[in-house]
Amino acid sequence: MTESVIFEQPARFKSILIFGPPGSGKGTQGKFLSGAGNHFHLSSGDVFRGLSPESPAGKIYHKYAAKGLLVPDEVTIKIWHHYVMGLISTNRYFPNEQYLLLDGIPRTVEQAKQLEKYIEIEAIIVLRAAKQSTLLKRMQRRAMIEKRHDDMDSNVLKKRFEIYNKDTKKVLNFYKEKNIYRFEASKKPLEVLRDILDEICHILA
Repeated sequence: MTESVIFEQPARFKSILIFGPPGSGKGTQGKFLSGAGNHFHLSSGDVFRGLSPESPAGKIYHKYAAKGLLVPDEVTIKIWHHYVMGLISTNRYFPNEQYLLLDGIPRTVEQAKQLEKYIEIEAIIVLRAAKQSTLLKRMQRRAMIEKRHDDMDSNVLKKRFEIYNKDTKKVLNFYKEKNIYRFEASKKPLEVLRDILDEICHILA
């Protein structure tokens, strides 16, 4: 009997979604969890920043971006899937061994629906803050350090919070409540990590 030398991709990638408003620490917690558990953290920003302008997916993205248009949901998911398959083919993400830790996607209910054929959700981490002002100060402090000029305008930041709260509530309602775990994001990063591990270590392990 000849053994197959072709990688057999799972039907759907086991995934953990990370939601949170701007400044809540999605990227920080994603990196912590990927390092601690040897999982793969991927943000939507990583996906689009990682596209070569000359690649098929990059050309599609820049076609919309150049006109100042939002990338349609269907195109967003196609680009995301193309990027993930590239991670697999270059041996950076191993779907049979790692969870895919996703932040920044899905951002709409339609994206959530389209992602169902690609991912199997094990848990949903929601980072929230009782005081929005705490996150605003955190982002403005980060903006000064990292020279993120768009994060220095408090009016722009407040608008981003409004959009997040409006859109994310709809997306979370799409999923089963039993899979959602909520955490206070205004704590210190390591304290948030501790809280997350207390709740879902049995999944991540």
